This record gives sequence, structure tokens and C-alpha cells, in this order.
Amino acid sequence: MSAIAKFENLQDRVIEIRDQKVLLDVDVADIYGVETKRINEAVKNNPQKFPSGYIIELDKEEWDGLKSKFSTSKKGGKVKQPSAFPEKGLYMLATILKSPQAVQATLAIIETFSKIRQLSRNIQELSIVQGKADQKALMQKSGEIIAELLDDDLQTTDTETSIELNFAVLKFKHTIKKKNK
Repeated sequence: MSAIAKFENLQDRVIEIRDQKVLLDVDVADIYGVETKRINEAVKNNPQKFPSGYIIELDKEEWDGLKSKFSTSKKGGKVKQPSAFPEKGLYMLATILKSPQAVQATLAIIETFSKIRQLSRNIQELSIVQGKADQKALMQKSGEIIAELLDDDLQTTDTETSIELNFAVLKFKHTIKKKNK
């Protein structure tokens, strides 16, 4: 998975605007390896690809509220109100931007969101599955998905690493055994 688009690297950039999780145009540009003006040009030149819900144009109040939270001039120094992209807007933008980094970032974002959705389905299914063997299999699959999401950041000992996540009503434990070469 592309390091720049790993979930852990994206989560600090995700903000909530109008009850949606979004990335600002400046962050999208950074992730996709292009200038912010290229993001804005892509939207301007392809308005049919960005219907309502695919892009959010921040108003002055929203932007003023956000600017005070940013410590860097990168975001705080913008003259124009930024655009914000929810997940589906990022996918559409990816159909336009063609840089190698944009392609890799898009693939990584799609893979990450896909794994998160699968994990969510597994958690829902666990609440209705009755058999112990089926529950154990779902827990194993869920642990594997979590390990894939955290992939590059795992610190392994000589033999194994355990990951434990506690979701209040559900606890996952997954052990990764290091293969001897």
C-alpha cells in the first residue's frame, strides 16, 4: 500500500464538514502529488463529474473556523476558500488525475476503504452468527484485515506479534507469526 495513502497518514487530514468526512483540496493535491491549482482546474474543467455531494465548496464561516485550527501556513495562508472532497469525490477526481503518484494513491485509498467496509460487514455478521466455528473464522478474517490495514507499521519480534482491538462489545485479537527464512 502506498505510504502516503495509508489509513494512518490520511486520518490526520480528514476533517468533518457538513456531517461528512472530507479532505481539503490542498491535502488531496499533496496525496496525489500535484499542485492544488491542478485539483481546482480538474474540477472546473469537468463540472459534470462533480455533482452535488462529490465536492463541497466551503463558505467563509466554515473556512474561518477551520483556519484557526491549522498551525501551518500551508492551509492557513490560502486566499481562496478551499474545496473539500468526500470519498466519492476523491474517486471521481482520480479518474481525471493521471500522475503515477495519483494512480498509486487512488489504488491505496480504494483498497483501504474496501478493507474497512469488509471489517464492518464482519463485525455486523458476528452479531448474528451462532456457531462457534463460524464466529472463530470471522474473527480470524477480521484480524487479517486489521493486520493488512496496519501492515507497514507492525513491529514484530523474533516469532510473533499480537494485535488487540477492543470495540466495546467486541474484542479482536490477531497474532502474526514471523516466518523463518
